[in-house]
Amino acid sequence: MPTYEMPLLLRVANKAEYMTVLKNVANSIFSTGGFIRKIENWGEKDLPCKAHTDHGNYTRAGHFMFSFDVPPASVKLIKDDCKRNLGIIKAYVYKQNELNKNMECTLHDELLPPPYRPSVQKLLETGRKFNRNKFESNSGLDYYPFKR
Repeated sequence: MPTYEMPLLLRVANKAEYMTVLKNVANSIFSTGGFIRKIENWGEKDLPCKAHTDHGNYTRAGHFMFSFDVPPASVKLIKDDCKRNLGIIKAYVYKQNELNKNMECTLHDELLPPPYRPSVQKLLETGRKFNRNKFESNSGLDYYPFKR
């Protein structure tokens, strides 16, 4: 099962109301066969712009982050449950990126100037394969007329 992250914006309320909303979200994750890795509370903050929903406009919200594993087919069910919950202003679900453990990176390669880095040299070699200076005329002239 892939790992997903779900940032939640909740209506500003007391801790008891936060707990009921978070329990509802957790129950919807558990009912679809998933499990929760962690829940983070990022506190109450002002929103950068107004959030408009069917049940009001909000300028401040409680921020929470769920990290969970569920089957991919059940993500839509979790989103639908969050849309129906009146305590949730916004909820998004993102697939968490997996780190590439085969990639080798050394500090020495990173400290080199860009032209000397192996990745940049590989790009330069790819660019040299194409001969872009060759002029192919379709006008019948033996020279390029717009050259200064």
